[in-house]
Amino acid sequence: MRTLRLARVAAEAERLRLSLLIQRLLIRAAIAAVAVVFVLAALASAHFAGWLALVRVMPPVYAALVLLAVDLVIALVLALVASRGGPGAVEREAKVLRDTAAAELLRFPGLSTLTGPVGRMLFNTMLRLVSRRFARRRAT
Repeated sequence: MRTLRLARVAAEAERLRLSLLIQRLLIRAAIAAVAVVFVLAALASAHFAGWLALVRVMPPVYAALVLLAVDLVIALVLALVASRGGPGAVEREAKVLRDTAAAELLRFPGLSTLTGPVGRMLFNTMLRLVSRRFARRRAT
């Protein structure tokens, strides 16, 4: 009975961890996509207005270089914002709980004496398959 409970705890912790990972990645991707739309719109407007203003006070080549520098600064700032973020506290705790439950399950005397290395290999394979299946189900 304890073996099944530990397996359930490990599977649930892995499900929670993967769910939070997918959620975090989707949010970051959505923010990056919105940032790209605003960058394109802002650059189009900035290029037009900047070109009109700069051509009046400097040669066209220098106006183009100034616009290029502004574009690079904006792209760098947005890239830094999009790259921020890591696993949250709940996701890290779920991973620790999953690893602890899986390790405890593998140390459980009943499992090792009944099944030995083959049982441990099957259990690890089962965890990987459940993780992949859940990840594919969430992706669709």
